[in-house]
Amino acid sequence: MERKLEFYQTYGVEEYYQYDPDRYELKGWRRQGEQLLPIAQMDGWTSPLLGIRFAVGNHELVIYRPDGRQFLSPVELEQRAEQEHQRAEQAEQQLQDMQALLQQYRDRFGELDS
Repeated sequence: MERKLEFYQTYGVEEYYQYDPDRYELKGWRRQGEQLLPIAQMDGWTSPLLGIRFAVGNHELVIYRPDGRQFLSPVELEQRAEQEHQRAEQAEQQLQDMQALLQQYRDRFGELDS
C-alpha cells in the first residue's frame, strides 16, 4: 500500500482512501499543496471533492452519498438485482396469462370491436 500511496502522491491524486476490512480501519489522505497529508479523523469525514461521507461503526464501513442516502453494499446490490429479476419474471408471467385470457376470449366471442 505504501507504493500505491507514493504513486498517487507523485501523480497528483487529490484524495486517497484505504479501508482494511479485517481491522475495520479506514485511512484517508487529502492533497494540500504538493503533498498528500493524512486525514486525522475519518469517521464522519466528508470529502470536499466528492461530497460523500464516511462512517465506521459496528465493524463496517458505511459511505453516504452527497444527498445523505447510504451507498449499498455489494451484497445489498445483488439482493436488489435478484428482487428486480423476480419482479420482471412475475410481470412477464402476468402478461402471458393476460394474453392467454385474451386469446380465449377471442376464440369464444371473436375479435373485439374497434
